[in-house]
Amino acid sequence: MVQNTLFKVAEVEIRYKPYYKPSERPQISEAYDAYKILMQHWQQDKIELLEEFKILLLNRRNRVLGLVSISSGGVSGTIADPKLIFATALKSCASGLIICHNHPSGELNPSAEDIKLTNKLKDGGALLDIKILDHLIIGTDGFYSFADEGII
Repeated sequence: MVQNTLFKVAEVEIRYKPYYKPSERPQISEAYDAYKILMQHWQQDKIELLEEFKILLLNRRNRVLGLVSISSGGVSGTIADPKLIFATALKSCASGLIICHNHPSGELNPSAEDIKLTNKLKDGGALLDIKILDHLIIGTDGFYSFADEGII
């Protein structure tokens, strides 16, 4: 016997509303391009105070769809939740990601945890057809690029 019970469920809506033409989006051709964009949008009064994790969402032509702040932590770390990262990438129909975080200490070399997270995201992205193009560790004096160093 089928009951005519009305079930309450949440409505899920996915929208992406850029306010500019695709040709006006910056294009990333090297790590320095991404670094310049990130530094323009990073709160400079916090870069040496607390660790933050952000992602650049890219289309197939490596044009920037958007920049998203994933997490903000303390002086020695922050949480980069893969579910949140990929949910954001899927919602924007990104084809590639450049992941990024700062080291408040100014030390740009990656930690073992940084390398482990990068590999985890790279593997997850492969399943979703979202390429992790680079992982930048940034500071006021420069950046470290996993791609430039051949780690990714």
